[in-house]
Amino acid sequence: MNENTYKQLLPKFIESLKEKGRSPSTVLAYNSDLEQLIEYLTKHNKPLPSQTLSTDIEGFRDYLLSQKYTPKSASRKLNAIKTFFRWLIDNKHISTDPSRDVSHPKIDSSMPKFLSQLEFRALRDVVRGDTRIAAIIELILQTGMRISEVANLKSDNFKKDRVVIEAYATQSTREIQLNKAAYEASQSYLKIRPKSDSKYLFVSKNGKPLAVRNIRAAIDRYMQKAEIPQYSVNDLRTTFIVENLKRGIDLVTISQASGHKRLSTTERYLELAGKKESGKGQVLQEL
Repeated sequence: MNENTYKQLLPKFIESLKEKGRSPSTVLAYNSDLEQLIEYLTKHNKPLPSQTLSTDIEGFRDYLLSQKYTPKSASRKLNAIKTFFRWLIDNKHISTDPSRDVSHPKIDSSMPKFLSQLEFRALRDVVRGDTRIAAIIELILQTGMRISEVANLKSDNFKKDRVVIEAYATQSTREIQLNKAAYEASQSYLKIRPKSDSKYLFVSKNGKPLAVRNIRAAIDRYMQKAEIPQYSVNDLRTTFIVENLKRGIDLVTISQASGHKRLSTTERYLELAGKKESGKGQVLQEL
């Protein structure tokens, strides 16, 4: 029996992603990343999966870096590759996974991490069936709230166009704009929220306030499932800041929403966003 080439197998893999309900943007990105890998392997006379070694995948990773892809971009592409090879294993096209032990490029750990649009959309895909955690993720992405602030939200803090964060510790009371995505996600949760006398918005199945550690653990599990284990819940807040800076929102608006005491704290994120100066927009953007 003749072995299928990568070019023959890729459409089948892409179809499997669609069947799993992955978003169109995720499917397109995976297809593009894998076409790039297949072109590289074919040029190196390795059009068949059985011919591929871990050194070939490492070579492709290093090739990306030599072509000025950032370590973050190369890491994202490597995630797509690892997913593809696991599919090849599961469908018995190969018996060993050459990508399994290939390490991700090192990313400067001194800089805060943030999710790309593809990555936070992939997270949405896998959490879709968990209405409560989906609402929490959406609130952090759309408002930049800290995980402790989400856990301490009370039902009456929540309005249609804004959410009120009550004063605590050294933080003053503040209001954050609430966009359509955040509002709709929270309304979906309220429809299935367990009956409870608790004043807190997010509760467990037995009606008790949802603890920070439980929120963190749940989001960590979904990040593993979305194949972005290098991130944590805190990186969702960074993503909110970076994406709004990219989209031209002014520093004061973002700083106030984030609860930064000093504007200089927010200014540090300009470099991450690839911006030299603040924009002038005052309406937080929907991610």
